[in-house]
Amino acid sequence: MKDQSCGTSRRLAGFVIQELNAGKSAEVTRTDLHKYAAQPPPVLENPVKLSIAGDPIRGPSDAKVTVVEFSDFQCPYCAIAVGEINKVMQKYPKDVRLIFKQYPLESHSQAAMAAEAALAAQAQGKFWEMHDRMYANFRTISSARIMVWAKEIGLDINRLHADLASRKFAARVAAEEKEGEDAGVEGTPTFFFNGKKFNGVFDVETVAPLIAEELKRK
Repeated sequence: MKDQSCGTSRRLAGFVIQELNAGKSAEVTRTDLHKYAAQPPPVLENPVKLSIAGDPIRGPSDAKVTVVEFSDFQCPYCAIAVGEINKVMQKYPKDVRLIFKQYPLESHSQAAMAAEAALAAQAQGKFWEMHDRMYANFRTISSARIMVWAKEIGLDINRLHADLASRKFAARVAAEEKEGEDAGVEGTPTFFFNGKKFNGVFDVETVAPLIAEELKRK
């Protein structure tokens, strides 16, 4: 469970917890775990319902494929994924839209604060500008740096200060984390294609065939 950046680690740890909660012994759980680990999850799982009302969005509202991303602003894998997401959006400008959801990991000390700052920026119409600043500088995120970036992108600094001090968006961040957990998010970044959880590395070469299949269904 300490290796929260790894989805496989969290998936296996979750399985162990389920086994023990079901009253199985350590020996039986260990045997079951080996069998479970030997069976990789499908590339796309069965669809789940995700709420997207009010979430930051890129791409056309009538896109045939909705990609929902659960992400952490201090996660290096999430930062790498930004470039691949941009390539996908450029490749499918009319067919794909991206919905961003907050999923800050406890192992990242500034992630929860960064998530709240991003939502505060969204409230001022500048979510994606703050998103880009934070991922471009994910190793140096701090409250002081966020204020610098906020000034650069034209936010009302006093309003941002007040929103962060009051924890105005903390409940929303927690709600999105809970939604992610219920949907099977085990690490960041985690993507869903039209509600189907994607198990794999997010890059253009890998996801293009999946998007093509989703487009055929529409």
